[in-house]
Amino acid sequence: MFYLMKNEHISIALLHYPAMDRKGKIVVTSFTTMDLHDIARPARAYEVGRFYIVQPIDGQRIVINRQLSYWLSEEGKKVNPTRYETVKLVRLKYTLDEVIEELEKEKGRRPILVGTDARKYENTISYKELEKLMEDKSKNFLLIFGTGYGIPPDMMNTFDYILEPIYGAGDWNHLSVRNAVAIILDRLLSSNRC
Repeated sequence: MFYLMKNEHISIALLHYPAMDRKGKIVVTSFTTMDLHDIARPARAYEVGRFYIVQPIDGQRIVINRQLSYWLSEEGKKVNPTRYETVKLVRLKYTLDEVIEELEKEKGRRPILVGTDARKYENTISYKELEKLMEDKSKNFLLIFGTGYGIPPDMMNTFDYILEPIYGAGDWNHLSVRNAVAIILDRLLSSNRC
């Protein structure tokens, strides 16, 4: 049985490249199993269309594909049916350009690219503004999350929008990408907001 996700027009991407290290050098970050499961879960809970993992290193891709293959197998489905449900959303790509091309081909239009960062940029958009834009389901959106010390500023400046940083009770906002994805999806897509 096929189930159409409520927010099918919204996808998320986790970039392992390009990423920055603590000194601002461009690097490739490593995949972690926690990222796979802890991002796929809120992606499924908030019914987004896809969760893309962008990882160009073949050795890392082998590990990711093993994880995906197991949870999508009959054995994996039997062991943990909810894990199967979340992992169905995951697609592995070499580059962000491949993600954009796939979405453009499937949806018939280029996605609106929304970067996320702990820093503020000139084209920063608020949660309320983005939520309003996302109500138009004739458009498709790609929320892009960085790893390491974030997405390089040169790439951030190519996005259509950059979502405002997450702040908690104060100005400290150094969250894991898993936390950030869950908070952002909740702020944008929750049906039980206060």
